[in-house]
Amino acid sequence: MVTTLNSVEELDFRRYLRVGDGVLWAQACAEPLTLVNRLISRPWAEDLSAFLGIPVAGLIHPEHAALLRFTSYTGAGANSALHEANAADLLPAHYSSLPDLLRADVVLLQLSPPDSGGRYSLGLARDYVADVLPKARVIIGEVNPAVPWTYGGPALTADDLTVVVPSRHAPAEYPVTEPTAVHKAIAANVAELIEDGATLQVGIGSLAQAVLAGLTGRRQLGVHSGLLPEALVDLMEQGVVTGERKSVDRGVAVGGILLGGDRLFRYAHRNERILLRETSYTHDPDVLAAQEKLVALNSAIEVDLTGAVNAEVARGRYVGSVGGAVDFLRGAARSRGGVPVIMLPSRAGPVSRVVAKLTGPVSTPRSDAGVVVTEHGIADLRGLSLRQRAERMIAIAAPEARAELDEVTEAALAAAKGV
Repeated sequence: MVTTLNSVEELDFRRYLRVGDGVLWAQACAEPLTLVNRLISRPWAEDLSAFLGIPVAGLIHPEHAALLRFTSYTGAGANSALHEANAADLLPAHYSSLPDLLRADVVLLQLSPPDSGGRYSLGLARDYVADVLPKARVIIGEVNPAVPWTYGGPALTADDLTVVVPSRHAPAEYPVTEPTAVHKAIAANVAELIEDGATLQVGIGSLAQAVLAGLTGRRQLGVHSGLLPEALVDLMEQGVVTGERKSVDRGVAVGGILLGGDRLFRYAHRNERILLRETSYTHDPDVLAAQEKLVALNSAIEVDLTGAVNAEVARGRYVGSVGGAVDFLRGAARSRGGVPVIMLPSRAGPVSRVVAKLTGPVSTPRSDAGVVVTEHGIADLRGLSLRQRAERMIAIAAPEARAELDEVTEAALAAAKGV
């Protein structure tokens, strides 16, 4: 039976943590801030490890590596400083594999208040946490009245929980940034690839937000994504996103986490048109392939002339991830009428982001290359030879970088063939 505490100060983690335990908590806006702050307040047990997702609140800093050994799949936000300080290890895995790879002896959750039947909703996320819950020995939840009740199970009861404490913090909010002129130009090009009735997957970041904001003229769009952003609210209220032509989960926007602020949270509360599901479903290759007209929209740090993508390292810093891009790009490639899209500005300051050779790891191999979009146009690489790909990539590069790319094309193609 669950132990209900009146405050988090009454929570003594020593009663629940064992030497060598792995701890996991929900990421992004679903982060249980009260419990995490308590966990990092002192050393509770020896040899503890913790898995980190997207940090929105920025609670974890390099000095906390003295208390826990951190591993993360992403360098987003404050995680970049952890990787740079060698305070966190990296799990370079496709997002779809996380449910099978992650270990969690103790799981920390942010929950909605219980309903009349005593069931708690996971609220702002299902994601990989829902997949890991059955493996956990201990489940500790903080109940937050600002967390919406969302659909898509599992709903937890007192029998599922070890300890419950009241939350002290409003949920963390992911900031919405104003798109730049370049982002708007990229979004306009991407919009050409999205037909009425398509189902969208969107990655994280302001570029994805700009794309969604530019789709007000579309109709009967669907959503099946790892994350559901704040921009979704406008599109659903305007009748742009209805899901009525989806071939899977018709009429419902499906995602793993809600990424936004109070407006999104309130809109999702008891909204049967929004369904949060576990990663083993949202990233399942067969589910994605069965979704007709799936358009996968993901960003990159740089793309080479053959279509290989670096989405992880920028200027020597680990700031991105392997994430779910390959999962969704492959799903869109298998989808009837689907379009796998990589989006990026043509340059970062004076540096071209269309390159002869990647400066970081290959996050998406050239064999999975689909359609690459910059503010200068669209390069559909599907079915093209290496030379044809190079020609199309140079055509969408920054104009001032094209001559240099032309000069190194032969050497780049030779290197790509290993000769």
